[in-house]
Amino acid sequence: MSERHHHEHRHERHGEHPRDGHAPHSHDGHAPHSHQHAAFRHRLAHLLTPHSHESADKVDAALESSARGMRALWVSLAVLSVTALAQALVVAVSGSVALLGDTVHNAADALTAVPLGIAFVLGRRAATRRFTYGFGRAEDLAGLVIVLTIAASAAFAGWTALGRLLDPRPVEHVGAVTVAALVGFAGNEWVARYRIRVGREIGSAALVADGLHARTDGFTSLAVLVGAGGSALGWDLADPLVGVAITAAIALVLRDAGREVFRRVMDAVDPALVDRAEAALRTVPGVRGVGELRLRWIGHRLRAEVAVVVDGEVSVRRAHAIAVDAEHALLHAVPRLTAALVHADPAPVPGETDPHLALAHHARVS
Repeated sequence: MSERHHHEHRHERHGEHPRDGHAPHSHDGHAPHSHQHAAFRHRLAHLLTPHSHESADKVDAALESSARGMRALWVSLAVLSVTALAQALVVAVSGSVALLGDTVHNAADALTAVPLGIAFVLGRRAATRRFTYGFGRAEDLAGLVIVLTIAASAAFAGWTALGRLLDPRPVEHVGAVTVAALVGFAGNEWVARYRIRVGREIGSAALVADGLHARTDGFTSLAVLVGAGGSALGWDLADPLVGVAITAAIALVLRDAGREVFRRVMDAVDPALVDRAEAALRTVPGVRGVGELRLRWIGHRLRAEVAVVVDGEVSVRRAHAIAVDAEHALLHAVPRLTAALVHADPAPVPGETDPHLALAHHARVS
């Protein structure tokens, strides 16, 4: 009997299990498992959890989340495009550099829907023999594009504001500038709330970063009002000074968005998710301990790899059943987890050589 056992289910294509021969099931609809050796307590807990048996309810959550992300992108693109167009018309007649900076930032925010949309479309493609984990990482690359776009808009707004500081000019049509600023705030705040809510619900760091970008645009739109008020009072420097303040605000959101995207690219996860996964595994009958546990984001989906300790005298079939139960527990306990690789280690006995000793020299860092 092999001392090492692996088990993985793929839950990205309506519960198909091409490798292990188990009947298809979905953890989006929570169809129940029936394992011959599963303990009564585990079965009872499973039965008490609401499950759906209708095939129409077995919706692939990964595909559905991508579709929701796409809807959020296109709706927000439409809103921000109308907002930026209205502001651009006012910029043309008023000459306000504060409003110009806000308009450029709004336009850039609208255009970030393009790389994110491409990423969501790519993320729905099936894995291949070259891209064995699929194409979810395209979403992280889109996040990097968003960060670079925010940086470019900050540079442009700052350059324009500094130029106007050196050559102050009065702002014309102050009333129109005021209305445009209010329109910019309303449009951006609505888009920010929408993007952040959907991004957090589907686990998309890139969409959340884009929402934070829009929120900052909303507050910078309000700052334009200060510049318009100063110009109305005859202080020509008010408009470019507000433009500089807008640049600083963009730099702050650049820091926050960059940090979020950097963490995702570096496979960072919330430590609370790790604690939650470990707690769930310890409740599985047959699991004596939890070894190394790893979680990683691939786009807006989570994958897990874990080693669990089982009785070394059990059969391969029993170890497999424990691994299935462990994966099942993870899928119920960890939000947005779509796949888990469970490795069963035999519990050590006195005097036994560590079965992993032969691998030790491969783990050394050169």
